Amino acid sequence: MSDQQVRVRFAPSPTGKLHVGGARTAIYNWAFARANDGVFILRIDDTDPTRSTDENTQIILRAMRWLGLDWDEGPEVGGDFGPYKQTERLDLYRQAAQKLWDEGRAYPCFCTADELSAIREEQENGGAAITGYFGKWAKCRSLSFEEQKRRIEAGEPYVLRFRSEGDENKRIVFDDLIRGKIEMPENIIDEVLLKSDGVPTYHFAHVCDDHFMRTTHVIRGEEWISSVPKHIALFKACGYRVPKYAHTPQVMKTDETDGTKRKLSKRKDPEASVSYFAQSGYPKEALTEYIMTLLNSNFEDWRRANKTADIFSFPFNLKKMSVSGCLFDLAKLNDISKNVISVMTADEVYERTLEWAKEYDDEYYTVLSENESKAKLMMNLDRGGK
Repeated sequence: MSDQQVRVRFAPSPTGKLHVGGARTAIYNWAFARANDGVFILRIDDTDPTRSTDENTQIILRAMRWLGLDWDEGPEVGGDFGPYKQTERLDLYRQAAQKLWDEGRAYPCFCTADELSAIREEQENGGAAITGYFGKWAKCRSLSFEEQKRRIEAGEPYVLRFRSEGDENKRIVFDDLIRGKIEMPENIIDEVLLKSDGVPTYHFAHVCDDHFMRTTHVIRGEEWISSVPKHIALFKACGYRVPKYAHTPQVMKTDETDGTKRKLSKRKDPEASVSYFAQSGYPKEALTEYIMTLLNSNFEDWRRANKTADIFSFPFNLKKMSVSGCLFDLAKLNDISKNVISVMTADEVYERTLEWAKEYDDEYYTVLSENESKAKLMMNLDRGGK
């Protein structure tokens, strides 16, 4: 590590329930920050107006709290580099985009949806190795200043595009803290920076946010590896320092229909959402403990030697993380849950169960609350022994 303080972020989009893969990313960032006396930032990427809602934001915050993850900067906490919702940072993105435009690193694009579809169809029919807005297909890239001005003043809608300087015959190399050196072609696509309504795309917004929030390490899922060249190009074009990258493997499951391994899906798998485990009565410690077993190869050995230690005192090390997809094993989670509950006192089991029933089972809550002494006697069976 350099002498710069470690600053990491978890930046979910509030478009639904918190995915187990997202929870794992949050835990990894949290653990990395704690292991390095760093700062853990929670940022809400809510620039998708059709799916991002305040209700979904609250769902994510509740899931984070249920997991026992506190954030040093973010919603309801504040911090020196806020606000921590992207919709409250629009002026910042527009200023950064204006700077790129003034420097000739961005330009207005007036192409319609139909024109863009025609470009993609032409590329696909021609067998192009890369599809997107670049090269001879970037029709608005060479418009004169006068033409740009005329069309803007005429009220034509436009997006602002990045003027890429990438060369498809050149490659970039970056050091992934989990996977080692990765070599990829340079970005040649003229990515959209600001949409026609002035709202930034994810790619541009996160580059600005990671710069202005002083993010030092970006720990995220492996599905983002393909975006690294465009992200590095944007960081450099803006004059920002490129953070260190670490790309974690996907969370997989065995498909019951054919036995193949596939990505854990929100649509197909109820256990893909953190709320499923809260509603099912799992102790939060069991889920975080299980996710930590997916984190480092030496975690289980550490746990056996430190049975009562705080889970987050584990010396988390990115270099000990596997690069292959990790299989979500519900049977192992159940076993860990059993062990977690077995060392609780009867009073703790009662209070936890009562708290769960109050939210999810009214009838059970009434029975428990009216029979506290009897319930605790039953819950104390076989407790307290070696």
